[in-house]
Amino acid sequence: MNSNKAILANPIHLLAFGFGAGLSPKAPGTVGTAVAVLIYLALPSMSPIIYAGLVLLSFIFGIWLCGKTAEDLGVHDHGGIVWDEFVGYWITMFMAPSGLFWVLLGFGLFRLLDIFKPWPIKWADKELAGGLGIMLDDVLAGIMAALCIQALVVLIG
Repeated sequence: MNSNKAILANPIHLLAFGFGAGLSPKAPGTVGTAVAVLIYLALPSMSPIIYAGLVLLSFIFGIWLCGKTAEDLGVHDHGGIVWDEFVGYWITMFMAPSGLFWVLLGFGLFRLLDIFKPWPIKWADKELAGGLGIMLDDVLAGIMAALCIQALVVLIG
């Protein structure tokens, strides 16, 4: 197993570990999602098409990034790999209203779905291997969280 210093020295692992967030001794997925929130807040305003394109590219890149890191470390879906949380949170926030309430709601919904893994998230987590397997459960959690946010937007209208 690589040391934390070696993980941070490798640019591929550095990204997969969320710039070091995944090295948190407690709740690395939650810490990684918090970093995803900060990145989201730093993004400039953009059209939904451009945002979706960036998220799609992040997902495709993440399949390779997470798969390569897991292979290098010899551990499938190492708990410190949090790029998948980044992408899952960014999916959660697709077309979400602006404001701190929605940012925090998205964080909470995504984390709940990622932790409790209702079907089909649990299926993807258990049945798929490699980079796609690492990424897809968080993508599904992000889609479900985004749908919850959009349903709430419609309900409070």
